[in-house]
Parts: sequence; C-alpha cells; structure tokens
Amino acid sequence: MIHFEGVTVRYPNGTRALSNVDMHISPGEFAFIVGPSGAGKSTLLRLIFREQVPESGRVIVAGKDVAKLPSSQVPILRRGLGIVFQDFRLLPQRTVFENVGFALDVVGASRREKNRKITIALELVGLREKAGSMPDELSGGEQQRTCIARSLVNSPPLLLADEPTGNLDPETSWDIIQLLNTINAKGTTVLVATHDKAIVDQMQKRVVSLINGAVVRDDLQGVYDDGP
Repeated sequence: MIHFEGVTVRYPNGTRALSNVDMHISPGEFAFIVGPSGAGKSTLLRLIFREQVPESGRVIVAGKDVAKLPSSQVPILRRGLGIVFQDFRLLPQRTVFENVGFALDVVGASRREKNRKITIALELVGLREKAGSMPDELSGGEQQRTCIARSLVNSPPLLLADEPTGNLDPETSWDIIQLLNTINAKGTTVLVATHDKAIVDQMQKRVVSLINGAVVRDDLQGVYDDGP
C-alpha cells in the first residue's frame, strides 16, 4: 500500500526533515509513527498525500510514485485517502452533516448518495443524533469524530491521522483511538502520527520511531520507546 524508498526531505534552511527513510505499510495494517516534535512525523504523512515531495527517494502509494503524479491527478490521489488533523479543520458555518458531506460535494455525488453515505459515516462514529449541530456546539471529541466521519465518507482504503488526540483529554483520546481501531478492523489501513506515549503503549500495535528524521526502530508490537 505505502512504500518509502530512501526518502530524504530537507527544509529550506538545509536541515533534514527526513533522512534516507525506508518503510513499507501493508494493506490492513494499523501503525503508529512516533517521535519527539520535529522528528519528521508530519512530514512523512504530508509526503503520502503529496503536500510535499522528497528531495530524493520515492514515495509509492497504491502502486503510484506520488511525486511524479501530474497536478491534475493529485486530487484523485487524495480522494482515495482519509486525512484527520489535530486541529479539526471543520467549516464553522456548516452543520455536522454538511461538514461530513463536503468531500462528496467535491466529487458531485447525488443527494441520495450523499444522504446514504453521510448517515453511514455518522453512525460509525456515533454522531447521527448530532447531524444538525454546528461545530461550536460540539465537544472536542465530537469535533474529532466529525473529522473522522468526513475522512471516511468516501470509503478510502487508507486513513492518515496527524496527532488526532493532541487537543483532547486522556479519556476522549482513548475513545478516538478505539474508534480508529474499529475502522481498521473493518479493513481500512490506518497510519497515526502521535507523541501520546500512553496510547501507543496500551495499543501494542506496530510502532515506527523517528528521531531527527531517521527511522531508529520499527516493531510489529511495540511501545513508544525503549527507555526506562
């Protein structure tokens, strides 16, 4: 599903964001990308949905070298991905239902198709009764669930989550991670960048650890770090 082959990325000041990264994520996997702030976690995710391109190496997603995609193909790549951010990025003047359906508006889905897909997505995340609510009427956890529903409404095979619990309390964070785990159990590949040690240690999923842009550890059933 995802292949990183010798991927290096530099910031404009010359600092390496990623250094010769090799990584393979198979269909159906759930993996955490961990490391301190500035380790390269978000950069790694941005390469997958072509917000950045590598200085060297290749990023292959679903058999395609994303850096070589023409600009006209990038939106098609992104429609096959679900993306969840730490800061929610909901449209403040639209209801939960309308926020979730925004991705369907982009592809010109019919009203009937929208109603069906949005309802399914909201049921999955436990927010069907909040369909008519505005974002400022929701808790942080409900806003993140709305984002997850939006990311899933087109049934993407791959979901990327960049610090999805960063603005949430521990109990709500655990609920969100359990929701992502449920989504993974239904067949979606899930890749989560996080610095939430407690969650990573409890989940015992695959852990890819980055330090200064380099992969220093890749454990199939890992914890956040090997320290005491």
